[in-house]
Amino acid sequence: MYGFNISVSGAMDDVINKVKEALKTEGFGVLTEIDVAATLKEKIDVDRNPYVILGACNPALANQAINAEPDIGLLLPCNVVVRKEDDGSITIAFMDPAAVLGIVDREEVTKLGLEVRGKLEKVRDLLN
Repeated sequence: MYGFNISVSGAMDDVINKVKEALKTEGFGVLTEIDVAATLKEKIDVDRNPYVILGACNPALANQAINAEPDIGLLLPCNVVVRKEDDGSITIAFMDPAAVLGIVDREEVTKLGLEVRGKLEKVRDLLN
């Protein structure tokens, strides 16, 4: 698996704000926010359910990762997807940093990936 998720109810904007607040509790900020549904509508006139990608970053941990492996930025930030399902529920999906950073195959990076995953799991649990 390369990610983990939960399903919640609520309004999309409210859920996105809750995700951002929960991320802050573990030291993450949101570097990017990509409204995929709006972009697809604008670029190729496709209608789809709301789908937003949040690029989350914990600066201290990102710095450690870059120090350990300068090209690690190719695998950052930790993406969080917030998407509305056909039944009206909202899925919040988290990239599993342990799985993604594990491809680097260096012990210090693998340990860091496990630490970041633990923090994101705490964020998930706050949203449940």
